[in-house]
Amino acid sequence: MKLDVRKLAYTAVLTALALAFQLGSLPQPVTGPAINAVLYVSSIFVHPLSGVLVGFITPWMALVTGIMKLAPAIPVIMAGNASLSLVAGYGRVNKYVAMGLAAVVKWAVMTLGVKYLLSTGTNIPPAAYTSLTITQLFTALGGAVVAAIVLEALARFRHGKGQS
Repeated sequence: MKLDVRKLAYTAVLTALALAFQLGSLPQPVTGPAINAVLYVSSIFVHPLSGVLVGFITPWMALVTGIMKLAPAIPVIMAGNASLSLVAGYGRVNKYVAMGLAAVVKWAVMTLGVKYLLSTGTNIPPAAYTSLTITQLFTALGGAVVAAIVLEALARFRHGKGQS
């Protein structure tokens, strides 16, 4: 990715938006899809590495602010976010197919990561296990729906079709 001030600014704004959702004390069924939507928009509208950056910052902020209390899960969440961002951002067939595939890949990466943590003796409470595995598939798919709407609006705006 060529360093571009506009892309850097978009990434900063999208990171701030993701953090606002994260810190907004909204329920997980709202926060999860919202953050995933920001990851999709960052990856597809800006650049896949923009999504990766946003996806690396949000789990650390969750740990620092006490939202996430399971520190060993941070690298797993980062890997899941990165996989979603890269698959969605580099998906060449169709952005909708890429987002669906990205959701499945994120779920698979995070499920494997959690199973690895369990194999090393890390204690993962059942609620955290569910939140870090199957819930990720649903929040990523929900985020894809929201992102599809936002990306369509951005495309119309970018091409001047959304103006009166």
